[in-house]
Amino acid sequence: MASDLEIARAAELRPIAAVAARAGIPDAALEPYGKFKAKVSLDFVRAQAGAKQGALVLVTGINPTPAGEGKTTTTIGLGDALNAAGTRTMVCLREPSLGPCFGVKGGATGGGHAQVAPMEEINLHFTGDFHAITSANNLLSAMVDNHLYWGNEAGLDPRRVTWRRALDMNDRALRQIVASLGGVGNGSPREEGFDITVASEVMAVFCLARDLADLQARLGRMVVGARRDGTLVTARDIKADGAMAVLLRDALAPNLVQTLEGNPALVHGGPFANIAHGCNSLIATRLGLSLADVVVTEAGFGADLGGEKFCDIKARIGGIAPSVCVVVVTVRALKMHGGVAKSALGVEDVAAVGRGVVNLARHVENMGKFGVPVVVALNRFTSDTDAEIAAVQRAMETLGTEAVLCTHWSDGGAGAADLAQAVLARIGRGRFAPLYPDDLGLAEKIGVIAREIYRAGSVSFTHAAEVKLARFAQQGFAHLPVCIAKTQSSFSSDPTLLGAPEGHVLTVRDVRLAAGAGFVVAICGDIMTMPGLPRHPAAETIALDSDGLIQGLF
Repeated sequence: MASDLEIARAAELRPIAAVAARAGIPDAALEPYGKFKAKVSLDFVRAQAGAKQGALVLVTGINPTPAGEGKTTTTIGLGDALNAAGTRTMVCLREPSLGPCFGVKGGATGGGHAQVAPMEEINLHFTGDFHAITSANNLLSAMVDNHLYWGNEAGLDPRRVTWRRALDMNDRALRQIVASLGGVGNGSPREEGFDITVASEVMAVFCLARDLADLQARLGRMVVGARRDGTLVTARDIKADGAMAVLLRDALAPNLVQTLEGNPALVHGGPFANIAHGCNSLIATRLGLSLADVVVTEAGFGADLGGEKFCDIKARIGGIAPSVCVVVVTVRALKMHGGVAKSALGVEDVAAVGRGVVNLARHVENMGKFGVPVVVALNRFTSDTDAEIAAVQRAMETLGTEAVLCTHWSDGGAGAADLAQAVLARIGRGRFAPLYPDDLGLAEKIGVIAREIYRAGSVSFTHAAEVKLARFAQQGFAHLPVCIAKTQSSFSSDPTLLGAPEGHVLTVRDVRLAAGAGFVVAICGDIMTMPGLPRHPAAETIALDSDGLIQGLF
């Protein structure tokens, strides 16, 4: 069986100008990065602002397991299937982070015959967007320290600096560090730390900005710390916002690539959904909606994270609304939620599917609370049996929806043709609304998500979190949406609680203000904003062969 990398290399890609023409993007609007990828100029993006908007299809999934679900693969396969059916369709995805590529997850360009390409380039340096975001983040860090060193005109209290450095790599040793050692010439020593780039507020600002002016305004509003009297110091106060915007100017233009079937895809931005809002850039999504009849986009991790944040954060801030939600699931993942070990997933176990399907049912019910029609994409593995598939389909029928069997991994767009028809049949049948209003208090917003999405019995705030939430409200930020940072493995903040737990306690140990991005982050349980590498990271098997070709990337 050919690997994803081998399948991607065997594909005959179209010149990027031909892909752009198919999407309605003129050659003059392209800034090529080689033969098969390009940025779409911001001038062209701006010119599309008043165009008629297509329908938006949101792809999300169940709580992920080591067995795999395939949201990105399904997003791409569905896009190919819709195009094959004659519906002008654009796929909008996030860019992969180097951390997961060299850690556990591997690449993030889909799989099998449902991929975006050029696979190797997208998974690695691509067009340099993540490097620009990392650099902008760390420029602000350098300017904060420099401001303190040269007299501290803004009155920033060194004990209350909250801005952290960033690196697009999993490196647990950098979570908490002491900086400025070595004498007075290096500044005053203080504790700080690193977040992975996808958790940086700069990434969130980048993905939620409407244009360059909005980007710089949001960068300027980012809080770097506080004065002794508790008043906030922003990036604008230390005059960093302009230079940061300069570093991000070229990166803000969306990236155009193609699926293996030659259909257009915009891959741009990439916040994680367990520690950030988990959606591709608003600029790319809005551009896709102006060019296509249907845009298929993905939100990270399970619907309790990426799906909820798409609806309550990105859609609210961006003025967009999903028309249909696709929840992706595999029989193998349901069996893991039903208590089966990964090593035993190849053995038929209908009872375990029945135990695990409650997780899928919870996600389907939850997404329905946003007023969006829901359909399930049952991403088939060769080990799935007819009895196991039938168990999933019966369970979904009782919820008033359907589980559509998909084989896009092996068959490309043809394997998602039935899913495409199910999606088209649901467009226009919903009435989207976020889960909570703007004027609800911050703690109350967290409580709504905990009750309605996680089915928690209560929310427990540490004293420090309560104090910060009260302070944020006093400072005028109570109207912001909330972004929950928690484990992706469970509805709860405990990764060992699989299935569909109820009545648990959601523990909020800290909160962070992301004033530039426009939300408040609630950090729950033991979630980390800088991941570590596993015992045997994927990087151990990634190398160059004798011909200089990359091996081991998946």
